[in-house]
Order: sequence, then structure tokens, then C-alpha cells
Amino acid sequence: MEQISAIQLIFGSITSILLSVVAYFIKLLHSDFRKMEMDLSEVKTMTMLIKTEFKSRYDLLCQRVEYIEKRVEIIEHITFKEHSHESK
Repeated sequence: MEQISAIQLIFGSITSILLSVVAYFIKLLHSDFRKMEMDLSEVKTMTMLIKTEFKSRYDLLCQRVEYIEKRVEIIEHITFKEHSHESK
């Protein structure tokens, strides 16, 4: 009977230690997932910020290109008009 109690005590202790180790690693895993979730949220925010910044710069660039195209058309029109008057 004493041997059975000693064996049960040893198995109980080993089981308790193993469960404690498993609980410790689960706790670490949980904290890592929380950190990863926060990092992912930060990356998402930065991505949206960069996307917005690039879109606004693209729009500004498009406006500048349109303005320059209009100026070139005006200059071409003036130049061709002067050229046609000179040839007459």
C-alpha cells in the first residue's frame, strides 16, 4: 500500500510539473499573440498612412502634369499662330 501511495505521489508530482511547464508556455504564447496583434495593428495603420500619402502625392503630380500640358498647348497655339502670320 505504501508503494502505491509513493508511486501515486511521484506520478502526481510529475504530472503537476508537466502541467506547470505547459501552462507557462501557453502563457508565453498568449503574450506573443497579443504583441503580434498589436504589431499587426500598427503595420495596418502605417500602411493606410503611406497609401494615403502616396495617393495625395499622385493626385498632386497629376494636377501638375495637367497644368503643364495646358501651358504647352497654349504655347504651341501661340507659336503656330505667330508662325502662320510670318509665313503670310
